[in-house]
Amino acid sequence: MEKLFLLAAVMLAMTPAYIRTVAAAPHPRVTVLATGGTIAGRGASPSDVTAYRAGVIGVDEMLAVVPEIQGVADVTGEQLCNIDSKDMNDELWQRLVVRVNELLTRDDVDGLVITHGTDTMEETAFLLSLTVDSKKTVVLTGAMLPATAQDADGPRNLVDAVRVAAAPEAAGKGVLVVMNGEIYAAKEAAKLHTTGVAAFTSPDAGPLGHIGAGGAVFDREPRCHKHPTFTFETPLPRVDILYGHEGDDGVLVEAAFRAGARGIVYAGLGNGSIPVETEKRLAKAAAAGVIVVRASRINGGAVVPADPSYTAAGFIDSGALNPQKARVLLRLALANTGDRGEIQKMFQE
Repeated sequence: MEKLFLLAAVMLAMTPAYIRTVAAAPHPRVTVLATGGTIAGRGASPSDVTAYRAGVIGVDEMLAVVPEIQGVADVTGEQLCNIDSKDMNDELWQRLVVRVNELLTRDDVDGLVITHGTDTMEETAFLLSLTVDSKKTVVLTGAMLPATAQDADGPRNLVDAVRVAAAPEAAGKGVLVVMNGEIYAAKEAAKLHTTGVAAFTSPDAGPLGHIGAGGAVFDREPRCHKHPTFTFETPLPRVDILYGHEGDDGVLVEAAFRAGARGIVYAGLGNGSIPVETEKRLAKAAAAGVIVVRASRINGGAVVPADPSYTAAGFIDSGALNPQKARVLLRLALANTGDRGEIQKMFQE
């Protein structure tokens, strides 16, 4: 009997480790898709934290700075573009949407991280949430300080983003934004500080979770992560954002109309309030077929029905979407339908 036990022990020792640890999960495979931004920025000295060039450093160099990232997942990098995100445009958006959807169908990709400039990150994240349909996790991250800064935040944000993309708990939560140790839903994330490393927040709901010592920790579910999925094709219809202010007489409404805008997002005062002269011009544009969405310049709360004249004119309420996100949704909606009622339903969803 002892010989049998000895033989069994020898055979177990000779069994490959990956067979003996059947219960161990395989190492997640995460692709980092780089688009540029401050995280890929370079300044002349470590003290240059505003006068720097964004979108200079390539993805391979970014990954080389954080060798510990390979302990989190099997990470590969791919460069889609290398720009300052203020220069993001529809052509690059289309390339990004196509490539993200391609990568997510691959068996050797378990999660995806997109490095992106923070100026338009919330718009790109929301766009992807409307054009990507996958249970796999997509995470956007970036930096507020260039890679050459003494206290650069990009390396930490990149490692954190990979941790989230590799976390089984993140699957099915939609597109996420990871910045400064916090996790946000794409619909809820907003940049509310010009230069601070804690620039992102979710004004009404707070973060979904954070990065703890053991990895991603989720405190709640997204309030809404089941979005309609649109097909992205360029050119998208023109939609302009107009900003409400004291003394607004609506002349820019006519400028947008003459420029061929099929939609106008009005970032109104308070609960999407519109000065009387501007309302008249917006109502005229709506009667001519332009879709008008009432948003708010306030960083918090939702735009809900108010003055009956807004409803009578056919204006659409943006709900919890800020003006820039309302523009993204309206452009995608107009590419699919011109029916005002259908578009209002899309905003309600």
